[in-house]
Amino acid sequence: MATQLFEGKEHASYYQKFRFEPSQEIIDLLFSYVDERLHKPYGFAVDVGCGTGQNTRILSQYVKKVLGTDISEAQIEEAKKATGSPNVTYSACPAEEVPVGDSSVDLLTACTSAHWFNIEKFLKEVDRVLKPGGCLAIFTYFANIGIHYKDRSEQMTQVFAEVAKILAPYQHQKFNLMRTEYKEIYETIPYPDKRSIENFGTKIRVPLSSLMGFFPTSSAFQIYLRKEPEKAKEMLRTAEERFLRIMGTSSTETEVEVWHQNLLLLASKPRRSIDLEN
Repeated sequence: MATQLFEGKEHASYYQKFRFEPSQEIIDLLFSYVDERLHKPYGFAVDVGCGTGQNTRILSQYVKKVLGTDISEAQIEEAKKATGSPNVTYSACPAEEVPVGDSSVDLLTACTSAHWFNIEKFLKEVDRVLKPGGCLAIFTYFANIGIHYKDRSEQMTQVFAEVAKILAPYQHQKFNLMRTEYKEIYETIPYPDKRSIENFGTKIRVPLSSLMGFFPTSSAFQIYLRKEPEKAKEMLRTAEERFLRIMGTSSTETEVEVWHQNLLLLASKPRRSIDLEN
C-alpha cells in the first residue's frame, strides 16, 4: 500500500495552488518515447499519485481519455475543483490498485510520486493494466533546486537550501529513493525496453509568492507544522523577508527563476507477455 501523508484539506488546497507543473521539456521527452512505440491517437492514459492533477491535466492535451488517481481523497477533491478538460476523470485509490481493466491503458504516468508506492505491487499492477506495447513514465525533480534572480542567484539559492535543511529531519524515509535517483525503481522495472534520462535541467519563472507557497506543499513542512507550528510559520516569514531583502523589492509578485534537476524513467511493456513472478 502507498504511504499516506497528504490527507489534510488545507494541505491539498496549497498543493493545488502552488505545486509546480511538469515542464514542457519533460512532456516532450515522454511523448517522443511514446510516439516511437504507439500509434496516434492515444486512447487512454492513467496518472497515478496524481495529487491535485497538475500532470493529469497536461496529459489530457495529448490523450483522448485520462484518469487521475491518488490515495488521498482530499487531493482528489481539489483536483476535481480545478478547471480541466471534459476528457479527464479522477478516482481516489492506491497506485497499486488502479480501477481499470486488464490491458486497457496506453500510457501510465507517475509524477513526483513513485517513491511513495509499494514498488513491487505497483509494477505488477502496471503490467496488468498496460496494453502490449503500452508505456510507463515515472518522473521527478530533486531537492537541489536553484533560485535565480539577476546577479543574486547564489544568495537566493542559499536561503532555499537553508529552508530545505530545516525540513530535512521531517522527511519520510521514502525520500531515500529520490536521493539515489530512483535507481532501485529503475532496476525493478521488468521490461527490457526501458530508459533512464538523468540530471537534465529545466527552468520555470514564478512570482516569489508561488515559491513561498511551494514550501507548505511538502509533506516534511506539514509534519514540521504539526509538531512545531510557531517555528514552522516563523521559518516561512523569515525566508520571505530574506528573499525580498536580497531582491531589493517589497513585492512578492516579483518573478524569480526556479531551476530543477530532473529524472525521467521510461519503459514499454513487451508485445509478448513476461512472467513477473520470476
